[in-house]
This record gives sequence, C-alpha cells and structure tokens, in this order.
Amino acid sequence: MSDSTMPVGKIGDVTISRLIIGGNQFSGWSHSRDLKYLRDLFKAYATEKKILETLRVAEENGINTILTANSPYLSKYWKDLGGKMQWIAQVHPKTDDVTSDIQRAIDGGAVAAYVHGGAGDSFVKGGRVDLLAQAVEFIKSQHVLAGIGGHSLEVPKAVEKAGIQPDFYMKTLHHDQYWSATPKEQRAEFVVDSFGPQDHDNIWCITPQKDIEFMRTVPRSWIAYKVLAAGAIHPREGFKFAFENGADFICVGMFDFQVRENVIIAKEAVAGARNRQRPWRA
Repeated sequence: MSDSTMPVGKIGDVTISRLIIGGNQFSGWSHSRDLKYLRDLFKAYATEKKILETLRVAEENGINTILTANSPYLSKYWKDLGGKMQWIAQVHPKTDDVTSDIQRAIDGGAVAAYVHGGAGDSFVKGGRVDLLAQAVEFIKSQHVLAGIGGHSLEVPKAVEKAGIQPDFYMKTLHHDQYWSATPKEQRAEFVVDSFGPQDHDNIWCITPQKDIEFMRTVPRSWIAYKVLAAGAIHPREGFKFAFENGADFICVGMFDFQVRENVIIAKEAVAGARNRQRPWRA
C-alpha cells in the first residue's frame, strides 16, 4: 500500500508527489566527474529486477511519479506488477521533427511530456523558440500536460517573453556553495557538464539567486531538477534549498536504498517551507 502522507500538488488534473523519482540512474547517466567507471557501475546495478524493485519501493513510500525518457521497464511495471507509477516523459524534439518522440511517449502512457533541458537550451540559444511553441502546442493537443526544460535561465525567460504557456517548467535549482562548483568567473551560459581547471566540472544552475527571483514571477508549476548538483549536495540541504526557494516539485534520481531516507527528508523540507516567497503553483 502506498504511503498517503507524501505531500502532493496538482498540475492540471494530475496529482503529483512533491518528490518525483528520476530515471537517469537506471540508464547509467551518472555525472561521474573524473570517476569514469561510475556509468558502468550504475548499469551493472540497475538490472531490470532492481529497477522494478526500486519503482515498487518508491510507490510504497508515496512517490507516485517518475520522470524519465521512454523505457520498456515502465510498461512491464504497469502490466506485470500492477504498478500505478505515473510517467512524465522526457522528450527530444528535433529541428526537423518536433512531434515523433512526443507521440511515442504519449502512445506509451505518459501523463505529461516535457522538452528535455538540453533541447530547451539548444533551441533558445539557436533562436528557435518557435520550436518550443510547436512542441507545447502538440503536447497539449494530445490532452496531456506540457512542459519545457532548461538548464539556462534564458529558457523560461524566452518562453515567457514569447507568450508560450507550458503547464510547467523543468528548471535546475541548486546553490553553488560546494567545492566542485565551477568558479563564478568561469561560468558560461548554456554550458553544463564541462571540465574546467582543477576539476571544477559540475554546475547546472550558474546563477541561483537570479533563477529564484525570476521564477518567483512565473505563474506556472516548477519541477526543479539537479537539486543535489549531481550528488555534490546532501539531500537534507538540497531539498530544503529547492522548496524554500520556490520549487513546487523536485525530481531526484535515486536507487532503492536511498528512497526511504529521501522521502523522509522531502516531507520535512516541504513542511519546513512555510516562509517561501514564491507561492505554491501546484
């Protein structure tokens, strides 16, 4: 039985747990910095049996939504194990084909689809905000929730300026007070996962205070991701920072042995976010 005490919010008519499980770890996306073996380690650990077990544990602890790209393990979890986990699909529209990947996700049972942050960055950097408008329009025409992702703050700024109305944003949020954060003088817009001097190589929110201030003005739901800076920040610190500074939901990659602790921390962080300046938008 699922834990009914997990805080939830609503985007449209979809009820979503404030803590969403991400799917990168299941496919080996590890942001391993200089530890090159980590991707292979993740893949070796995340067998199909272990993935299904992780989804079951997450659902039992009140997490009702996963955010991931198209994957065969979800249909197996639903059909063979009777799981009810909702799926927010990470989609990858192309400049010459905006809709095909979105359609595959919707056909696969997604309740929402969002343009992957890398694609969002690329389209805005390249002056193709019109492609984001096309993606949102198509997703909404299929009667599922539509989102736009970005690492750069320029993504939601451009989308809002263009008058596009996604149901939610996927926007990175974490503080920059950790040793491997790229020094301020070396940070560049639209650049993530880059190695710099002294292995300062992981920062996905280069101007956290500006992000917080801008998102405070945005009347749409905000799913924050990279809230732990790819493992550089402890959940107790990262979850608190995200919820107190405006996130409506957080998406966090986690393994089965991390789920229960993360759920406890997330509940505490939501309960403690009483003085946040951005109103809950979901």
